Amino acid sequence: MSQFFQIHPVNPQARLVHQAVEIIRNNGLLVYPTDSSYALGCRVGDKRGMERIRRIRQLDNKHNFTLVCRDLSEISSYARVDNSSYRLMKSMTPGAYTFILRATHEVPRRLQHPKRKTIGIRIPDHPIAQALLEELGEPLMSSTLILPGADMPEIDAHDIRERLEHDVDLVIDGDHCGVEPTTVVDLVDGVPLVVRQGCGSTEGF
Repeated sequence: MSQFFQIHPVNPQARLVHQAVEIIRNNGLLVYPTDSSYALGCRVGDKRGMERIRRIRQLDNKHNFTLVCRDLSEISSYARVDNSSYRLMKSMTPGAYTFILRATHEVPRRLQHPKRKTIGIRIPDHPIAQALLEELGEPLMSSTLILPGADMPEIDAHDIRERLEHDVDLVIDGDHCGVEPTTVVDLVDGVPLVVRQGCGSTEGF
């Protein structure tokens, strides 16, 4: 049965953030709030965690997993970014965007798109997500919590706990967050291509 933490959405309690990160470090899978919706997350190198996310969401191997980072200083280890793409990302982050980029060799192959060798990069604008990343000291492997058969992400932590209490190790209740997934922007060819319109504005593209 999963644990359930109620963390303040503006001023996250350091004790609970530390406990949540210990669960992540012990290869736990968590549900946590972001600036767009609730998401599933685990350590980047956690193969079983990735398989659990695939099973919960019923994803195939063509799904682009996302690395959720604290800020742009972390992305060079995981993604190849040209100058124009970097400037665009800098103007849009932190925010409700997922950027698709070519992965570096630092990214485990199983996380990459099998043909395109790409990875999603995300820098959330949410105090709880940022506190988790700060305490962890590395990116989270993540995926929006959209359950099979649903069109929109889950928005209520208590409902999530009821549905997934035997499938995840921790559910963080950060109050209601967004009801839309991120806007996905493909930057592989250096020209922004909106793949999915979500809650992030596309006026700047």
